Amino acid sequence: MSGKTRAVICGASGYTGAELLRILSRHPHVEVVAATSERSANKPVTGLFPHLIQFAGLILQPLDVKALADKGDVFFMALPHGASQQAVNSLFDAGKKVIDLSADFRLRNPDVYEKWYKEKHSYHAALSSAVYGLPELYRESIKGASLVANPGCYPTSAILALYPVLKQNIVNTADIVVDSKSGVSGAGRKADLAISFCEVNNGFKAYGVSTHRHTPEIEQELSAIAKTNIKISFTPHLIPINRGMLSTVYAKLKTDISIDEVITIYNNAYKDEPFVKVLPQGMFPDTRYVAGTNYCHIGLSINHNKTLIVVSAIDNLLKGASGQAVQNMNLMFGFDETTALDSLSPVIP
Repeated sequence: MSGKTRAVICGASGYTGAELLRILSRHPHVEVVAATSERSANKPVTGLFPHLIQFAGLILQPLDVKALADKGDVFFMALPHGASQQAVNSLFDAGKKVIDLSADFRLRNPDVYEKWYKEKHSYHAALSSAVYGLPELYRESIKGASLVANPGCYPTSAILALYPVLKQNIVNTADIVVDSKSGVSGAGRKADLAISFCEVNNGFKAYGVSTHRHTPEIEQELSAIAKTNIKISFTPHLIPINRGMLSTVYAKLKTDISIDEVITIYNNAYKDEPFVKVLPQGMFPDTRYVAGTNYCHIGLSINHNKTLIVVSAIDNLLKGASGQAVQNMNLMFGFDETTALDSLSPVIP
């Protein structure tokens, strides 16, 4: 095991923590040396996740940043928002490489964070150093970063859907609609009546209407791409599947352009991207074919009203969380970007 990059997963008992363990178990350059959990402290990883037999000897421990700081080279922080701030800042100050999967370092303006998350941001120096961890937009910055703010799942699906046309300035930025659906694992691994089986099965509902906290994150990144202030209409929905996310995005075209030309713009934008696949004309994404992978599939159409319709699908736990975190780690440590990710297979019947 000597010579490998030492990884510590903080918050390993959740779905994203379990997926990090699963992916890193197959990573040839990484050894997971510690994993933490408050609720499941002192239990073996296999006591929670029997399929992770590679970690039969790994015992979950309470989070003690000082005790863990010297053990790891890279720290994956899979903690709830608010809980990450101090721990991330301590590790950042100690010179460690940190990938934060919470929302605590995604929003560049601390006032915006406080407005939407009802938490004060106390670590402005670390916040100003954080790089937004969407490789398709910030690859070179991620390579040199010490702190990466791993994007949210909804923002990943929406930003990748819109990036090429915003970059080319061919859509109206005033009336963008993002309509998204997520599997139940997006709510986390917790006991909550609202996401229990009987409450979710055979149902389909919108939630966080006009108030979802991913809204400012999407707007922040779309505004940076377009170089103008963008406000969107964003509505998330909960669908009764375990994993997978599909976003349908609507944007009015500025010019008379054909669907073939739009598909060419997307193909040119993503031709060198290992995890973004633009589908041929007439084909649209299905969550079944991205579930279990780090891919984003994109389908495109133009309706009779000259509105561009972009459909994107990702696995909310992988490209929307843990897979993207490992993709960022690979960039930060100079590994091939696809290591341990390109062989992940879709979870289909």
